[in-house]
Amino acid sequence: MATVVVALCLGVKFGLDVYTHHGQSIPIPNVKHKLFSDAERILDDAGLKIVVSDTGYVKNLPPDCILGQTPGPGERVKEGHVIYVTVNSPHTPTITLPDVIDNSSLREAMAKLTSMGFKLGMPQYISGEKDWVYGILVRGHHVMAGDRISVDDKLIIQVGNGKRDAADSVDYVDPTSSDVDESNGDVDGFEVVPGSETTEPEHSESNKTTP
Repeated sequence: MATVVVALCLGVKFGLDVYTHHGQSIPIPNVKHKLFSDAERILDDAGLKIVVSDTGYVKNLPPDCILGQTPGPGERVKEGHVIYVTVNSPHTPTITLPDVIDNSSLREAMAKLTSMGFKLGMPQYISGEKDWVYGILVRGHHVMAGDRISVDDKLIIQVGNGKRDAADSVDYVDPTSSDVDESNGDVDGFEVVPGSETTEPEHSESNKTTP
């Protein structure tokens, strides 16, 4: 009876080891920079599974190219283990343009845009308040806050050069100019109203004294 019990225990133990592939491991192949279809075939031949966990973008690599894998190549895992991969997106990522137009200085706008991942070209100086942002150009066209811009496009910031536009000038009128009518040479004067003059009162004859 004891022999039967021991045999059963050993049978269960070895059976579980076979079922769970105890002591067996598979080195993970390197599928980085391979197309997804090729990586799937390679991992399947090795007894492993593949799952896309994320996407990225690298301009000089083809779409659906493997950018990374977890666990990494060379690590040993059991058969049937899932390998998570990041694939290259077929579309260029875009970023939403923040509200910097007519709302910030050149220094503030450049710091904010570069921190978000935008590419900046040389600023374009126009008439206006010095270092104030008046507009942004992408491929020669004006863009507004909220527009989605490709990460491959360069932003040209239009910034004031500190000089006033000639169109903003105001005509100067000389306050000392006379009222002379140059057309006929007449000069504005004033008319004396009769009876308005101030006169000295005359002494009457009755008031004269005889010497």
